[in-house]
Amino acid sequence: MKKYNFSIKIMLLAGCLIAFSPACTDLEEELFSEVTADNFFQTEDELISALGAAYTSMYGYMGTGGWVAAQEVSSDEMVVPTRGPDWGDGGHWVRMHQHLWTSEDDIVRNTWNFLFGGVSACNRLIFQFQELGNPLTDPFIDELRALRSIYYMWLMDLYGNVPIVTKFADADPNPPTNSRAEVFSFVESELKSALPNLSASVDGTTYGRVNQMVTQMALAKLYLNAEVYTGSARWQDAIAACDAIINSGNFSLMGNYHDNFSINNSGSSEMIFAIPYDAVFAGGFNLVMQTLSYINQQTYNLAAQPWNGWCTLESFYNSYGEDDLRRGEPNTEDEDHARDPGNFIIGPQFGSDGSRLVDAGTAASGTDPDGEPFTYRAFINELAPEAWREAGARVKKYQLEVGGTQNMNNDFPIYRYSDVLLMKAEALWRMSGNSTDADALGLVNQIRSRAGLGDLTTLDGCVAYKDYTGSDYNYDPSDPSACGSPVAGGELYNERGREMFMECHRRSDMVRFGFYNDAWWAKPASPEHRRLFPIPKPQLDANSNLTQNPGY
Repeated sequence: MKKYNFSIKIMLLAGCLIAFSPACTDLEEELFSEVTADNFFQTEDELISALGAAYTSMYGYMGTGGWVAAQEVSSDEMVVPTRGPDWGDGGHWVRMHQHLWTSEDDIVRNTWNFLFGGVSACNRLIFQFQELGNPLTDPFIDELRALRSIYYMWLMDLYGNVPIVTKFADADPNPPTNSRAEVFSFVESELKSALPNLSASVDGTTYGRVNQMVTQMALAKLYLNAEVYTGSARWQDAIAACDAIINSGNFSLMGNYHDNFSINNSGSSEMIFAIPYDAVFAGGFNLVMQTLSYINQQTYNLAAQPWNGWCTLESFYNSYGEDDLRRGEPNTEDEDHARDPGNFIIGPQFGSDGSRLVDAGTAASGTDPDGEPFTYRAFINELAPEAWREAGARVKKYQLEVGGTQNMNNDFPIYRYSDVLLMKAEALWRMSGNSTDADALGLVNQIRSRAGLGDLTTLDGCVAYKDYTGSDYNYDPSDPSACGSPVAGGELYNERGREMFMECHRRSDMVRFGFYNDAWWAKPASPEHRRLFPIPKPQLDANSNLTQNPGY
């Protein structure tokens, strides 16, 4: 089990305290029928404990069929092929990949409910704190306003026009839709207003909470995407927010990229905002189940059998050169690298005792050319209905725990320092229009140096799925001749992908760079309105004041 600082422990207990659950009651202490201002909310520790309910809502962030699926599976990073009887699920994984989702799809609805659930938790706590009339609550109210703004930024990013709801007790049951520009202005105003009143500390008391640095990061994200959200670029504002983080001296690149994603990664010097998952007290991070094959239970001696689903596209896997330390070392027939650091698992699979793993199911299907010896390959034979059980490189970025359960202990990085450097580099490039801008290149090359790669001399480059001259989606970034025609900023875009893989940034990056609606493997070009998801049908049915997004 993880070692927690005081703040995290309080957050994990908060759901129990606010919900008044008997299971969380110390039977040796005085019992109360309800929590009131007379018997609780008296000290800063009690207020922090109450605050935790807004953060425990975030544990749904990595739930299989919601936010992470909307962000990753709709991009060129991740795909969930239909493997015979597995992962069919009514076709919504295929529709997510091909940008054919509907307003009735589970992922569209679940993501909306997750994000507005977070908004509602913030609104409820703001109301409760305001009712207390206690000056101690003022900084916590501002913290909740900033957290609510982050939820609203995510809603605006995915759905565009959404209702702004800030009340709880007397909230409008049928709030009208606000325009994307209105939501942008609301988020910006709330973040800037809350910022000076938030904690400036970056330590155990603020880990996993919204402080000044988290708010600056949210502003940087908001401004980086401002042109998408409002039609007007805000590159200089993005740079200013990034500089506030860089110049604070609170963060630095870890010497080893993979240490950011280890089982006990709360000490990462790059972690600006994280979800402190815990296998016992704070479950929900089950990527190990989503991505590994059934037989990899034997590789890691897992307590549960994985589901053999999520994998990366061949073109994305091949966007990493062989010398890129982030990619990880592929297994060979006589050497097992499954437990070495790396973003991917590829090649022959072995048990924890070193034995070569076989999967009788591959032979039974009659479709996998290798038969029973189980070997992950980057190549995916088809999206559906009979994708090979071995098809697709699997995700190993977050250290997989030997003897682990279906809930992982790794903290998930919502905001990380290397992203700050890449965002500033992008904003500098877009402002100058110069792909050889020395300052922008210097920032990107910091990231590349840690990955064991040489310096770039231009930010232009070949986007793996977009321009290649070899076999299908087999672009080799270390071979300049493999690139058909370089794309403006293409190498910056590639570097963002390689560095920020599986951190829920790829979809918004693709939209911002103009690649999201392109065709890629097993996906035709999609119309522009697919840059937004539809308002879920159940919400439209329940609230006639909502307006569906164009094209749906």
